[in-house]
Amino acid sequence: MSIQVNKAKCVSCGQCCDVCPGNLIQKDKNDKAYIKYPQECWGCIACVKECSVGAIKYHLGIDIGGKGGYLYTKNRGDYMDWFIVSLDRRKHQITINKKESNKY
Repeated sequence: MSIQVNKAKCVSCGQCCDVCPGNLIQKDKNDKAYIKYPQECWGCIACVKECSVGAIKYHLGIDIGGKGGYLYTKNRGDYMDWFIVSLDRRKHQITINKKESNKY
């Protein structure tokens, strides 16, 4: 599985469900997101980018050079913070201005 949903952080907004191109993310009986078909996820990270509270993590497996770390985002208005956490818990942050990101 390439993504993981932290239900404790999920605010039940449904944005991840709306953007998943494979309709793989659903809501449970408590209105919290979960990935219904994890084996079908191809790791497009649309849900990760859409989650404004950082409740969805993308696993960076060894096959893509991540060695088991993970990636998550947090939205701050015009800015999006990307956090990459390595196995040794080092955190790297990249901040993107969303209004400028597709300029070129």
